[in-house]
Amino acid sequence: MELELVTVGTELLLGHTVDTNAAEIAEAVAAIGVRLTRRTTIGDDGAAIADAVSAALDRAGTVIVTGGLGPTRDDVTKRAVAGLYGAPLELDRAYLADLEHRFARFRRGSMPESNRCQAEIPRGASRIPNPRGTAQGLVLDGALGTAVLLPGVPHEMRAMLRDSVVPLLAQRLDASAAAARIVRSLTLRTTGITESGLADALAPVEQKLDGVTLAYLPGWDGVDLRLTTVASDATEADHLLQMAASALEPSLGDRCYGRNEEDLAAVILRSLRAIGWTLATAESCTGGLVGGRLTAVPGASLTYLGGVVAYANASKVRDLDVPKDLLDRHGAVSEAVAAAMAAGAARRFGTDAAVAVTGVAGPEGDTPEKPVGTVWLAARAGGYDRTACVRFPGARDEVRHRSVQAVLDLLRGLLGRAADRPPAI
Repeated sequence: MELELVTVGTELLLGHTVDTNAAEIAEAVAAIGVRLTRRTTIGDDGAAIADAVSAALDRAGTVIVTGGLGPTRDDVTKRAVAGLYGAPLELDRAYLADLEHRFARFRRGSMPESNRCQAEIPRGASRIPNPRGTAQGLVLDGALGTAVLLPGVPHEMRAMLRDSVVPLLAQRLDASAAAARIVRSLTLRTTGITESGLADALAPVEQKLDGVTLAYLPGWDGVDLRLTTVASDATEADHLLQMAASALEPSLGDRCYGRNEEDLAAVILRSLRAIGWTLATAESCTGGLVGGRLTAVPGASLTYLGGVVAYANASKVRDLDVPKDLLDRHGAVSEAVAAAMAAGAARRFGTDAAVAVTGVAGPEGDTPEKPVGTVWLAARAGGYDRTACVRFPGARDEVRHRSVQAVLDLLRGLLGRAADRPPAI
């Protein structure tokens, strides 16, 4: 079964919004054996949408369209596609009543008149429920083929794709064709090593991978290694992926911290929880991003007790007991101050482990000795201390983001050693 994807939104064409929907849809349909043959992005123009959808149906017979189902004047997808099928829009009074009830239930007052158009559906179309928003999805079938319309809001689209669209497509697949093209992927997550460094380390093993492709996906957090295979069934595909991952992992060593969507913060918290230790943070240039990353993990409160954002030197002295003469002698961005910040956080919260970050995120505040991107990191656990100076490329956001990953990785490396002796902080 072949399928094309049309994503709608002028904001996508202008680069104001990243099209994450396309990637999620591509991965989801490949996993059930559907071959995505083309992706097209169109602005909020009815004629252009109709042309794109018509061409996609001619080529593939099935198309998923995202975006343009909202209540505003630039949401024209539904009318454009309905016109291709010769299906007039008709008011679905049951759905209109449901919309009005939703607005009343969430105390938003009466439903705006502009939302009324979202209760209009093309004659003969099937509805796809949207539990997270007001724009229902639609399925149109006819001589042209099948068009599936979904809202462009990512969290709404994602739920509808998973709960309704993927099961629908799987049901319509020819069983024999599906069996021949089950696509599965597995990701190994690495940090603290460059893409080229990984390529050199894995070259001997990569050449021997059988039936599995390897893609290097660098990002701010590190380099993800995406293993992909096509097999006759899911069991065979998963077996091939596990064999390939097992072959690669010895060459990765401790640079690999997890698989698939696993986050380094979750790895850290799980390791600390296993030995009954607690954690505190002290941050300067990252301004709370380390704490935010940790608290994004469910159950973090069992291990992470709190943190201090000490941006100004006075705050470092007052809130973390960093000696003023240390700041005067070495400056805020220094090994000595980073270590003192970590020690201060551990004392303040009474924890077994702590991390600290202080650096020059830019674009100002640099010196010849400490250019933009210079960051000092500190970690302590179980009586051990470790510091590191790193210099990150990129703008302010990238430096701050990379610093969070780096300090978590510094602590990860320390925990294996520190866990062998009782805490002595």
